[in-house]
Amino acid sequence: MNRTNLIIIVLFTLALMGAYTIYQPFLLSMMVAMLLTMATYNLTKRVAKKFNSRKTGSLIMTLAMSLIIFAPIVYIATVGVEHAKHIDMQMIKSVIHSIENFLMHIPYVGDQFGNFFSEEKILSSVQNSAHYLASLGTAGLDFVKNMLLVILFYFFINLYGDKLFELIRQLMPISRIKSTKMIQEVSSTMEVVFYSIIATAALEGMLFGLFIESFGFNGLLFGIIYGFSSLIPVVGGALVWVPTAIYAWNQIDEQSAWIIALYSIIVVSIIADTFIKPIIIKVIKEDLLKSSVQINELVIFFSILAGISSYGIWGMILGPAITSFLIAMTKVYIEFNKDAAGS
Repeated sequence: MNRTNLIIIVLFTLALMGAYTIYQPFLLSMMVAMLLTMATYNLTKRVAKKFNSRKTGSLIMTLAMSLIIFAPIVYIATVGVEHAKHIDMQMIKSVIHSIENFLMHIPYVGDQFGNFFSEEKILSSVQNSAHYLASLGTAGLDFVKNMLLVILFYFFINLYGDKLFELIRQLMPISRIKSTKMIQEVSSTMEVVFYSIIATAALEGMLFGLFIESFGFNGLLFGIIYGFSSLIPVVGGALVWVPTAIYAWNQIDEQSAWIIALYSIIVVSIIADTFIKPIIIKVIKEDLLKSSVQINELVIFFSILAGISSYGIWGMILGPAITSFLIAMTKVYIEFNKDAAGS
């Protein structure tokens, strides 16, 4: 390495460090927007071709993405928060006493309920939750800001995406064929993940919403909330069906509460979430998108869970992207070693 190359590398490194200090607050939003762009690249290309305009195609896809992200949130923030403001504390006390009387007849369980779930603790939690929901407009400003940034970056990356990904290919210290293949692999994985998330959340939300509506609840509201909650690993659905079953226990009857609980556990949590979700991923990957991505649908499934556990809601995008990038880099490393051994 000569002196000129060394100086260029040092200056480029300093430029990257300077850029990081400036754009660090926006990096997560940029990364998510880039991955969403990769996930919808083929669809955006078809829309742009139909209207014979890249700008029009990017604008339509951005509006569609905004509708997918914001419409459910706005509905929850208006209808759901209004319900939360009118929580009847007397009804909550009655529910607690009904459950306590039932559990006290079960050995050991009744003692533990008294120790860990006192009326004061439960009422305090409910009041805190209601207060948070009632002030959702203030508490959720950061979340809304991040959403808006993602949408903004999504539009511009869609508009200038070809130039951006060409720049990324040129910066990669590998051949153009390998860098193109790597980007395509990550893009194909994100495409499968994006449509799978929408399909599974819609399926589970619909299953719960239509069922719960027969008990007099707002099926649309509960379906949307359950769809979002289902993205949270392990306890996601329980955050919705447990309070609903408890409410039904006191306001309807014990049989309805048990039916809601059993349906939620067996049909939605076990059958739909555990068994049908991987099948949906496989169908979307092989039949609908006809993707050639060499990543198992179970790996995608668990990478979504791992991503959400580590990064929150954006982890469902980042988890599979990081996993597919790791797999692609592993393949490049193996091929590089083979070439080095053969030379």
